[in-house]
Amino acid sequence: MNTIQLDNQGRLKHFLGIEGLRRDLLLSILNVAKSFITVDAQVVKKVPLLRGKTIVNLFFEPSTRTRTTFELAAKRLSADVLNFNISTSSTSKGETLIDMLRNLEAMHCDTFVVRHEAAGAVHFIAQHVSPSIHIINAGDGWHEHPTQAMLDMYTILQCKGKFNHLKVAIVGDILHSRVARSDIHALSILGVSEIRVIAPKTLLPFGVEHLGVKVFNHLRTGLTDVDVVIMLRLQRERMQSALLPSAHEYFQYYGLTEEMLEVIDSSAIIMHPGPINRGVEIASEVADGSRSVILQQVTNGIAVRMAIMAMTLGVIGEG
Repeated sequence: MNTIQLDNQGRLKHFLGIEGLRRDLLLSILNVAKSFITVDAQVVKKVPLLRGKTIVNLFFEPSTRTRTTFELAAKRLSADVLNFNISTSSTSKGETLIDMLRNLEAMHCDTFVVRHEAAGAVHFIAQHVSPSIHIINAGDGWHEHPTQAMLDMYTILQCKGKFNHLKVAIVGDILHSRVARSDIHALSILGVSEIRVIAPKTLLPFGVEHLGVKVFNHLRTGLTDVDVVIMLRLQRERMQSALLPSAHEYFQYYGLTEEMLEVIDSSAIIMHPGPINRGVEIASEVADGSRSVILQQVTNGIAVRMAIMAMTLGVIGEG
């Protein structure tokens, strides 16, 4: 994959996934993102780095938070932004994906931000676009959500100062979560001391331990003494299948409550990629509590996505 997303000098051309990237490259993204955090404090929340560039949001499945933060990130870099409504586009009338890409290329666009329900779709697009186009993965199927992972890593670094001493627990639907996969890759590359995944057996992928994680089926045991807790969204459709009996029972055994916070480290932080299902994966008092950095993640997401756009377009080097 890196032969696709890196250029001949090892710099980002596309940002398709975390797996296989160098540690120094991930740290560079975090350093560049740090330089953009202060943009929010400016009277005019813009820098001119991408003036004259056009960013196209190609979302083949619905999203509010991710698409909005990508749009804000592009506009704060002074780029022009096109939000492409796939449901009303010509692809719904029979036009092929390749034909749609060729038409967008003919409009002299520079970057496609792609979310797709099929794993690997962004790699297919990256292989078939013009060499002048850059692709950023905004989530592809169950595969990866790399920009979410990088904003998670930025938030952890912001709160904890370093990675190497941390124990991190990821809780929930590991089987279907692209966020979990990207987070595991990023945490491993950045050298945390321990990565734990906590879920019922029906929501764990076969062989997940080969990713270098410790597997737990009991929440209290898995959370003991961890420094970071990443809760995953439980997709409602999973509860309508044989994988889970009910939302109530899931919350009873795997929901993060104030009582469960007693077993984690006293300075531990609580994270969630959103949207939150309150009373299913996390209690409201925990989501809104002093240990929660969920809204901080959203804020950081803009700066991280600014960094990735600037680096893939080559207007700023590795920090």
